[in-house]
Amino acid sequence: SLAEKTSGVKIHKAFIAVGGIGLQGLTSIASTIISRADSEITDLDITKISEECEEGIATNLIQNRRVLHSIPLSYKIDGKLVLAKSPLGMKGSKLEIKMLFVTCLESHLNDLLQAVEESGIEVIDVLASPIAASFVTLSKQQKIAGSVLVNIGAETISMVVFENNIPISLEVFAIGSTDITHDIALGLKIPLEEAENVKLGALGSNSFSKKKLDEIIEARLSDMFELILNHLKKIGRSELLPAGIFLSGGGGAIPTVENFAKMALNLPSRIVELNMGEKKNHIKDSTWAVAYGLCVLGFSKEEKVNLGLRNTMNKSSQIILGWIKKFLP
Repeated sequence: SLAEKTSGVKIHKAFIAVGGIGLQGLTSIASTIISRADSEITDLDITKISEECEEGIATNLIQNRRVLHSIPLSYKIDGKLVLAKSPLGMKGSKLEIKMLFVTCLESHLNDLLQAVEESGIEVIDVLASPIAASFVTLSKQQKIAGSVLVNIGAETISMVVFENNIPISLEVFAIGSTDITHDIALGLKIPLEEAENVKLGALGSNSFSKKKLDEIIEARLSDMFELILNHLKKIGRSELLPAGIFLSGGGGAIPTVENFAKMALNLPSRIVELNMGEKKNHIKDSTWAVAYGLCVLGFSKEEKVNLGLRNTMNKSSQIILGWIKKFLP
């Protein structure tokens, strides 16, 4: 493969990412009585309540799905919010937890795992594509302040919301930039190939008016950002993400999308740029965001903990660490 040729290293193991309409974020809350007689919270209490939180998800929501990430969002002790990352060592009588579970369709994941393993590569761990992309599209400061990364793909739109440096919500919608292409083709009576070029700003010498084109594009963008806005309202973050919205994917290349997002969501808006460090000229296309994000994640112990992933650093990972480090910011 190209990665093997570039690095000079034979790839035996890999992190992989799952995307698409099968991804879903589920939030659950659970509580438990603290076990020790002296009321001190232990690892056992945290493990127990985390398991109960997952078990509390409605069967119809979790059936035929696999949990990729188990992320604690907040803790309460005797009804009071814990401001620290973990309540370990604190005292009280009742512990409450709120968690985000990012899931995918089990059948889709099994097919992907089988394909990768049949190529002779062992899968170290699996994570959601929008979260992987965030490692090279959002800074730590942006994740702490509050931000939303929106990928406008061909068939789907994915969004992941960050706050306090952790994902607090993830959603995928069955609408994408291909829908805009189809609208243009129908509205202007032109072939799909030409409609795609027109969508991205290549007007050329066509006879149709720019006003009509803008109306067609904005009508579909309105549908898209209404879905995004409604989800932000649902989780109580509408107009409350100081770092704003970051746009990626093929739909991010539409000339009017950045300003439209700003007006629709009343948030700062920008097209993402990959944080490629000293080697930024090597990869300019955000198409590589997920793959590069997986590399960054592979060497970040802190992020594995934040995302509910196991610590998978091993000897084979250390072999290619020197090569990857050249690209890290």
